[in-house]
Amino acid sequence: MFIEPNLKPERRGWIEVICGSMFSGKTEELIRRLKRVKIANLKVEIFKPALDKRYDETKIVSHDTNSIHSTPVESAQSILLLAQDVDVVGIDEAQFFDPGISKVCEELALRGIRVIVAGLDMDYQGNPFGQMPNLLAIADYITKLHAICMKCGNIANISYRKIAEGGQVLLGEKDIYEPRCRNCAQPES
Repeated sequence: MFIEPNLKPERRGWIEVICGSMFSGKTEELIRRLKRVKIANLKVEIFKPALDKRYDETKIVSHDTNSIHSTPVESAQSILLLAQDVDVVGIDEAQFFDPGISKVCEELALRGIRVIVAGLDMDYQGNPFGQMPNLLAIADYITKLHAICMKCGNIANISYRKIAEGGQVLLGEKDIYEPRCRNCAQPES
């Protein structure tokens, strides 16, 4: 008796990380990729940290006001619970998530899901930010974007904070931050 083999290809997942400074276009690129996924009629779930309410309670919004609906979550573990029966998961502002975000992304990829994550790779002092170094280490694909330095016009990789107060996390926009290159981000003496 002949048994026909299962010729259906195994679904494989992967992790894409989009990183860079503020104003480099990370969220814009995330939205662009997710909209293409929707055009392809793939099932997608999009998440952002609940603490990020700068532009909208539920939407991911770029600085150019391009937006896409998302689900705000308090913890990375919530993503696993909410991302059922999907082809693609999008995550914005990954630097604000708890240490479980890397394991969550790994678990999703092992389930055969394409995971697209965007976040700041460095804080305002040029130090690795939150869980982004761990995500970059496990990523299958990395896209590093740059802004333009507001002082000299070179490529910028640092989100320079224009005010002295606040800890590592201080949500803000152009009123608090501006992109700067390595040289222009140095403290003025």
